Amino acid sequence: MALIIRNRFFNLLKEQMERLKTRRNTMTVPGAIRELDKMEMTRRNGGRYLLDHALTKTQKTIFQSFGLSAEKVFEKALTLTEKLAAAKDEKVVEKDNGEDEDAEAEVYCVN
Repeated sequence: MALIIRNRFFNLLKEQMERLKTRRNTMTVPGAIRELDKMEMTRRNGGRYLLDHALTKTQKTIFQSFGLSAEKVFEKALTLTEKLAAAKDEKVVEKDNGEDEDAEAEVYCVN
């Protein structure tokens, strides 16, 4: 499975490299992975996650080879942020419910 994904990655980058005719070192699979690995999301005020930096020109080029625009990448990051916030809220609700049940169990044992 990994070889199929890597091969697709390679073919898309190869097509983009042929169109660019420059900066060939970042259009290899390991080079593209290193470049995309630089992207990170950090937790900001209110516990919301945001992309730490803007996309570089190289990252935009790599995403373009996959058919993604910079706007689409930011949209996906926002969707991921919303899912993380929802999961955090669910966890807090579960924790609150769990504490109430434990408190009721303690009261029952004391009586």
